[in-house]
Amino acid sequence: MKRLAAVLAAVHVLAVTGAPVAQPTQKLVFALNWFAVGDHAAYWVALDKGYYKSRGLDVELQNSKGSGDSIAKVDTNRADVGLADAVVVIPRVAQGARIKIVGAVFDNTPLNIWTRKDTGITRPKDLEGKILAAPPGDSQRQLFPAFAKVNGVDASKVTWLSIEPAAKFVALAEKRADAVPDYTTGQPFWEKAVGKDNLVAMPWHKYGFDTYSMSIFTSDKTLAERPKVLRDFLAASYLGWRDVMADPKAALEIFKKRVPDIDLALIEPNMLLGLELMRTERYAKNGIGWMDRGKMCGTVEFINTYMPDMPRKVGCDEVFTNDFLTKVEPPKK
Repeated sequence: MKRLAAVLAAVHVLAVTGAPVAQPTQKLVFALNWFAVGDHAAYWVALDKGYYKSRGLDVELQNSKGSGDSIAKVDTNRADVGLADAVVVIPRVAQGARIKIVGAVFDNTPLNIWTRKDTGITRPKDLEGKILAAPPGDSQRQLFPAFAKVNGVDASKVTWLSIEPAAKFVALAEKRADAVPDYTTGQPFWEKAVGKDNLVAMPWHKYGFDTYSMSIFTSDKTLAERPKVLRDFLAASYLGWRDVMADPKAALEIFKKRVPDIDLALIEPNMLLGLELMRTERYAKNGIGWMDRGKMCGTVEFINTYMPDMPRKVGCDEVFTNDFLTKVEPPKK
């Protein structure tokens, strides 16, 4: 009886504290959207602190060549979960991809185009007749037709140069391209490549494109067959983001230890710019990663309206769910 009582007491403690219970290890492949940048620090922190392991997860982080690449991996079951821009997920769903967004990363959008002062580009219309460079799977390259339509730009007058992800900075610096789409969080890399005084930003939110952006998504297969694994993965990942927000310096130390090749002089400001997109009232109230239905449905309607060649209109509930989120509050200011 004493032994039984002790076991029951232990179970009660676990139930009250929410401490993870030992369980068989579950392999999970997480397709990042890019090579290692500050936007990914939280997942390395979660790995290093054992947030995944304590939930029985063996998580593998894989680099990708843009949102199109990470989506293809998840949709074909080469990865279980991925990072992608929400506004790329939506048209992929219309095209038949069996995927759904299960958590946001940035609550505000970092979509942007970088150019040089010497190009004379100061507004979207100036992109006509110019060369833009990006990988074919790049989220903003795929979204550009919608951005162009909103701003009266003739997309047929824009030439695209296909490059590898790491060649973005070189393409603009060596004047092989007049402009390159990339997140505002990449500013430190662009200042180094082009020069701070010669760099010009074109944030999309200033030109009618304020939508959800970087998000965590998964396949219908994972949603149906591994709901607990997904819930545990999201909880651990957002705990990683909580720790990054609470102590960026400590997070950078972990990131450097896990990915020695990163340049902290660039990654630190890159990561801090991303954190500013997450310090919102929505996250403070509802937890990191929570998605506002009104904003998400507005994002879906925006893509339905302005993205050309959509095979069908997508319903809001096809695209996202908050059902697998565990509330992880951001650190208090």
